[in-house]
Amino acid sequence: MRTGVVKRLIAAEQQLQTHDQELRFVIFDAWRPVSVQAFMVDHAVAEECARLGINLKTAGSDADIDRAIAEVRRAVGRFWAPPSLDATTPPPHSTGAAVDLTLAARDGDLLAMGGEIDAIGPVSEPDHYAAAALAGRNAFAVGVHQRRCLLDRVLSEQGFVRHPNEWWHFSFGDQLWAWRSGAQQAIYGRCDQALSSADTA
Repeated sequence: MRTGVVKRLIAAEQQLQTHDQELRFVIFDAWRPVSVQAFMVDHAVAEECARLGINLKTAGSDADIDRAIAEVRRAVGRFWAPPSLDATTPPPHSTGAAVDLTLAARDGDLLAMGGEIDAIGPVSEPDHYAAAALAGRNAFAVGVHQRRCLLDRVLSEQGFVRHPNEWWHFSFGDQLWAWRSGAQQAIYGRCDQALSSADTA
């Protein structure tokens, strides 16, 4: 990750621990090249098709199957950025300015967040449990919603913005950040190789 992003992430974890000393961040994903982004998009489409019983190998043989595959691609596109090589539209993770993370206890046990990182569907939306939590009748929903809000709060206090469809994805300085924060432009563009200490400003 970019040095500026790392510094903010460390400060956010320190803020988290003023709330509860037992809590930690667990990072799942940070920088990845566009080639890996392309692989992950294709993998997510294949996984979702398999889950729905759609055979990708039959694409082009039936209009209904083609429509179903197109719908899967649209659903995946809500969560996975296109693997664009255009310098003006880099995938967030290809800039070194985006991070996928969750919360864990001091011993490393992950806390329940109400859905897996990279899950395709409404359960991944940050406020998915909000209505049930506000109703107060579902202890699981209350706990999950509180943890999602805590994660967002400590990161947003350090300037991060959350992806509108993913409770786990936060950015500082990329195009998503510029769009969500109202900045005129992104700070960081695409990194074509892994970041080193010399180029992580």
